[in-house]
Amino acid sequence: MKKMSVPERSWAFYDWANSAYSIVVVTAIFPLLFKSSATNAGIAASTSTAYWGYANSIAALLIAILAPLLGTLADFKGFKKRFFIFFVSLGVLFTMMLAVIPHEEWLILLICFIFTSIGFAGANIFYDAFLVDVTSSDRMHRISANGFALGYIGSTIPFIIGIALIILSQQAFIPLSVTVSSQAAIAITALWWGLFTIPMIKHVEQQYYVDRVPRPVTASFKKLIKTIKNIKAYRALFLFLLAYFFYIDGVNTVMTMATVFGTDLGLDSTSLLLVLFITQIVSAPLTILFGRLAERFNDKKMLLFGIHIYITICIYAYFIKTVVDFWIIAMMVASAQGGIQALSRSYYAKLIPKQSSNEFFGFYNIIGKFAAILGPVLVGITAQLTGNTSNGLFSLIILFIIGGILLLRVPDQGKPASPPTISV
Repeated sequence: MKKMSVPERSWAFYDWANSAYSIVVVTAIFPLLFKSSATNAGIAASTSTAYWGYANSIAALLIAILAPLLGTLADFKGFKKRFFIFFVSLGVLFTMMLAVIPHEEWLILLICFIFTSIGFAGANIFYDAFLVDVTSSDRMHRISANGFALGYIGSTIPFIIGIALIILSQQAFIPLSVTVSSQAAIAITALWWGLFTIPMIKHVEQQYYVDRVPRPVTASFKKLIKTIKNIKAYRALFLFLLAYFFYIDGVNTVMTMATVFGTDLGLDSTSLLLVLFITQIVSAPLTILFGRLAERFNDKKMLLFGIHIYITICIYAYFIKTVVDFWIIAMMVASAQGGIQALSRSYYAKLIPKQSSNEFFGFYNIIGKFAAILGPVLVGITAQLTGNTSNGLFSLIILFIIGGILLLRVPDQGKPASPPTISV
């Protein structure tokens, strides 16, 4: 951290702020709360798993529709931070609502979760785009990896508090039910997210932008249309986005379905939470290692290495039967998850024109969100048809294979692409 500038540290620190949401709300505590609520309502385990997958897909679809236009509009001077603050506020507000809505209202909880996901993903569009504003091209892999590493470390603090509350309530050491303890953990997460976003808001400013015009929305549409028409001219960008579409879908699906997958296997909540906690701890140094290795060797090779790890995960998951098996898969995920996400972000940032970073990260995120529709639906439908979540998880292997093949075809990086000019 001492070797990073104030803007670099403040930018990376937002991963510290929002990653608690990822582990507590998306991966661990809230999925268990939702599964419990749905079970109490008489919904079958495989059906509630499908509903969870569909909710993730709906949120991904909504943000995917908004991302390109918002990204293009945010390239105008002064808009990037405004959009960032709006989506952070949306995410924090609805995360807090998850903590106060009655446990038995499973459908309302699921709807609020969709809004939290929109806020989280929307803020990340502009957060990712700020990478070009806070550091140089030769430091992007390192700073991006440091951000993910900080996220893994920072997210463990509210996660530990949440686990402690749940375990203490289970053992009757505190006069709270497991449900109330879970809700308290979610409330702490919302506060954590909001509080530690302040350095990002205070110290990070938009350095690259397009000057404002009289009709910014109209200009944004024109610029977006021109970029779409010319997207094939950016061959490296085009091929990378195609590859990213497939392999990141698999990465995100493994992450979002991990807890409900373990629950369906019959693992108790304490074991699941402990596995997820250790995964966060192990991921931090390995994510930094991915960034260092990308600087020493080749970023594309490290991305392909991460894809190979996930292919192995999908194969192993098909045969999973015990808690030990789940631990092995979790450690495999820990070895690659942060690295593949961090390098994807920085690899893409080095390809795009800096003054149009929001627009191009809008495409980056829309690809990620449309990709996030396919994986959960695939797992959800397979789980319903077969009654076995393992079959759905195994089917994700095709996404990693296609993504890896396409990534191999991405040409070596040269100068960033130049955006099309527009007339207003």
